[in-house]
Amino acid sequence: MVAVPIVLFFAVVVVLLVGSIIRIVPEYKRVVVLRLGRVIGAKGPGVVIILPVIDQPVMADLRETFLEIPRQTCITKDNAPIAIDFLIYSKVVEPIASVIQVRDYAGAAMNIATTTLRAVVGDIPLDDVLAKREQINQVLRTKLDEVTERWGVKVTTVEIREITPPKDVQEAMNKQMTAERTRRAVVLEADGHKQANITVAEGEKQAAILKAEGARQAAILQAEGNRQAAVLNAEGYALALSKIFESAKNVDAKTMSLQYLEALKALGASPATKFVIPTELTNLFSPFTGLVKSSTKE
Repeated sequence: MVAVPIVLFFAVVVVLLVGSIIRIVPEYKRVVVLRLGRVIGAKGPGVVIILPVIDQPVMADLRETFLEIPRQTCITKDNAPIAIDFLIYSKVVEPIASVIQVRDYAGAAMNIATTTLRAVVGDIPLDDVLAKREQINQVLRTKLDEVTERWGVKVTTVEIREITPPKDVQEAMNKQMTAERTRRAVVLEADGHKQANITVAEGEKQAAILKAEGARQAAILQAEGNRQAAVLNAEGYALALSKIFESAKNVDAKTMSLQYLEALKALGASPATKFVIPTELTNLFSPFTGLVKSSTKE
């Protein structure tokens, strides 16, 4: 009965020894092994053999991590207090250095970040701090990376999360922003009126040009029509005269005299009591007088 507990005891001891000797290291970690106090290397991933008592394993995480720097009050170049909080993204690139060179690189990075932030902001005026956030991020990342490089840690990104200026500065900024927006609105409205007036004037100009062109074309067409009408009237009158002339060549004196008598008959039928007869009209009766004389002789 005593042998069973002893066997169980030795089994537990063996399991513990095996568990302490064999370590399974994931892909995103490395084991820095110190053998009798000396670094023999960073091992992993996979199965790593650790000698009990002799070896001291220290895990190093290679994944990118972030540090949240709490709000820090800094003084700008123009002596304006301003509160800033930001994030630092970093990762271990040299596991041995991150174990040997620094005890707690996360805490060390946080402390160096706050002092670096105050140094950077102290060289920049308040307006530039508010307007050049990306530039400040880049300067902070460069300065932090210079320090953490010897720890085997790479600072990949620094992002300022919030910048809080003093209350009076915030009120002045709000007033300035309101005034700037009002100015832009006035400028845009003036530009709109200007463009509208230009468009209206251009339209009136085009309308006047088209109207004048239309009047000119109408006058030309009317003059052309009058000219053609006059030409046609003249041609008709000339044709009528030529027809009359052709007909008059075949009319003898007796026929003309009869026509004159018809005219006198029409005059006699009118209600007028006085008639003006030209002297040349007596010549028209010469044929009739000749006829009368000849008939009398007979």
